[in-house]
Amino acid sequence: MTSIGAKYAALADGFAEREYADPAGYARRRARIIATLGPPLAPGATVLDLCCADGIMTAPLLAYGVAYTGVDASPEMLDAARRRNPGVEFREGRMEEYEPPQPVDVTVCLRSFYLAPDRVAFFRRVLGYTRVMFVFDFRPAEYPADGVLRDLRAAGCERFELRPFFMSQRHSMPGPAQSALEALERTGPLASLVSRRFGPTFCCATIEP
Repeated sequence: MTSIGAKYAALADGFAEREYADPAGYARRRARIIATLGPPLAPGATVLDLCCADGIMTAPLLAYGVAYTGVDASPEMLDAARRRNPGVEFREGRMEEYEPPQPVDVTVCLRSFYLAPDRVAFFRRVLGYTRVMFVFDFRPAEYPADGVLRDLRAAGCERFELRPFFMSQRHSMPGPAQSALEALERTGPLASLVSRRFGPTFCCATIEP
């Protein structure tokens, strides 16, 4: 087991509850971004969640009527995901190596794309089995958007949309404050400027028909 694998194995129990001040609320907001950023998330769409961890995104994505499969490299995380989401399909696999038996409509990869040893190869692989869109997030303070988009282009994708995501992971915000942050996400250049220092940005890469 790699050092990263051992780390996540040890964290599997109660992972989401330690990582997020409001796990369910944070997951619902992320699911809403996924559902609306690019092409609308259609009922019945097949969704592959790479690096699904303990399955915190499963229920809010299923609420959109999709067919969901989660993938993670950690058996312990998958056990936690199955306990959280009985009856849902979860599979073991490394994100940069896994390929679904059939193409999927949507692939999601949250808080993890940077783990791929070869980012362009990872993007190219995902785009190869994804029919509609690939949605992932990154922190521009650590991974500048220009570099991420350059790698997407090198992998063969020319259509993408970015959306800053302003919601505190560690602290619960009062309703009015959170509403103001959500309004800030839609301010275009100002939001992009703020996102260079704070919070993640979502990227939706749309596959050409």
